[in-house]
Amino acid sequence: MRNEFDDMARTLIWAAGMVLQSGPADRRRIARAYRKAQERVAAIPAANGDARPRIVACFEAFDDYKSREDVAGVGWLLTAIQERVNEHDLPDWQALNLLVDDVLEMLGLVEMTGH
Repeated sequence: MRNEFDDMARTLIWAAGMVLQSGPADRRRIARAYRKAQERVAAIPAANGDARPRIVACFEAFDDYKSREDVAGVGWLLTAIQERVNEHDLPDWQALNLLVDDVLEMLGLVEMTGH
């Protein structure tokens, strides 16, 4: 039986693969998109601690990038996952947090997470 943790772990593995397959220029583009996504979610108030509005905004942007086959959308996807993990209500959320940090480290962004 699949669960949210497994789905998020698979998505993070896919994102890591996209980063690993990207050259330096695309990695910089992913990092810029991540920074932009971080700014965007910071401007969206959490609804009673629920990050859903932030996550939805990230997935909308990711879908736009994906429709253009633009790898920079991975930055928005990482932010969406990070927002969900930061709710701290998933079993083993710490393990997902480490995976997010690993992908961000590949982008040279690990210091930006505050973890």
